[in-house]
Formats: sequence, C-alpha cells, structure tokens
Amino acid sequence: MTTLRSLLFVAWLYLSMAIFAVGLSPALILPHRYAMKVIRSWARFVLFGLRWIADVRVEFRGLEHRPTGPAFVAAKHQGMLDVIVPFLMLDDPCIVMKKELAILPFFGWFALKTKMIVVDREAAAKALKTMVRQARDRLGEGRQIVIFPEGTRAEVGATPDYKPGVAAIYRDLAMPCTPMATNAGAYWPAHGFRRYPGVAVYEFLPPIPAELKRGPFMAELESRIETASTRLLVPPQA
Repeated sequence: MTTLRSLLFVAWLYLSMAIFAVGLSPALILPHRYAMKVIRSWARFVLFGLRWIADVRVEFRGLEHRPTGPAFVAAKHQGMLDVIVPFLMLDDPCIVMKKELAILPFFGWFALKTKMIVVDREAAAKALKTMVRQARDRLGEGRQIVIFPEGTRAEVGATPDYKPGVAAIYRDLAMPCTPMATNAGAYWPAHGFRRYPGVAVYEFLPPIPAELKRGPFMAELESRIETASTRLLVPPQA
C-alpha cells in the first residue's frame, strides 16, 4: 500500500507542476505578489495531496519564533518538502537554491520570477560573493532569506556537513539567524519515490544573536538544528 500511495503522490506532484505552470503562467508577467500567490497555492495543493494520498501530515511548531519582515532563516534540509513549506510559513521567503532547480518547469520559472537566490556551486568563491550580494538585496526588499546550511539534501542520521555560505551571509547581514529543525526526511526521504505515513514537523527555534564570530556561530547553529531535528525523530510518549 505504501508503494502504491507513493506512486500516486509522485504523479500528483508532477501533474500539479504541469497544471499550475500552464494554467497560471500569466502570473509570470504580473507583479511579484501574484507569482508568490501561485507558488503558495501550489504548495497548499502539494500538501493536500501529501496528506490524503500518502498519509503524511505537516505540522508547524515554534511559531512564536517565526520571523516577520526582513529576516535570515537557516533550515535543516532532508528532502524536497523543505523547499515547499517556507511558502506556507513565511510572509515573503527568498530561498537560496542550487541552479539545477531553476531549470525545472513551473518551479524554476516562478523561482526566477520571484527572485530566489540561485547558486552555481561550481563557481566556488564567485558564487559565494554573488549569493551574499543577492541576500543583502533581497533583505532590503523586506524578505526572509532561507538557506539550507548543508547545501544539499541529507539522509536522516547522516553526519552533518555545514558549508561556509551560511556564515558568510550571517556576517554580511549582521542580524540574528533563526534556525529551523525538521524530521521530514523520515516521511519524504532525500532520495527515492517512497513516502511514509506520519507527521512531518517543521520547528522554528529561538534566534541566534547577531555578530557572533564565525566559529561560535557555526557551532551554535549546527548544535541547535541537529539537536532539535534528532528530538523530532523520537515519537512522543503516550
């Protein structure tokens, strides 16, 4: 049953991309807010299918720490769902994403329209400078910058590998960083088509103060995100 549900959901996911891309493509020539509304509608559509087809419910916690206005969020990355949910959690998210996602139909088109920060990881130092500059620009527009510090999806339980990009943005923006933990990879894994029934939780954590040195900041960020993400993997006691 899990296999059948997973296949049906994958069909739902990619069919939704095609439907929204074709049916709502006029939003690509309209102002930013209309394109963002399309992405939010698609995100709700995906989560609806995830709940009723794959029996995966998404829960948001720590909303008292949810940033509004210009903000910097660093999130655990365990699967594609992590790229979808910020549009339902934040007012005007700007996600730091790899360039491979920018070429996907619908998702890529709307990502470029809404000025997500697209990173060419092969460009090394140049990519880092471009990412920091764009983050500063988007912050100036009142948006919430969302970065996945590990740079790519990580399997649940994998040894964390936090990249320097998050520290570069933190230093340049000189503002608090709000960590976000998740256990979503247990239900929508980093790889493969299977989805497993359960509750995928996304939790905002207390912000890390601005202007820490790079070493202490990276240590604190990794500790908070990994500790909370591991805690979310443990089922609550009855």
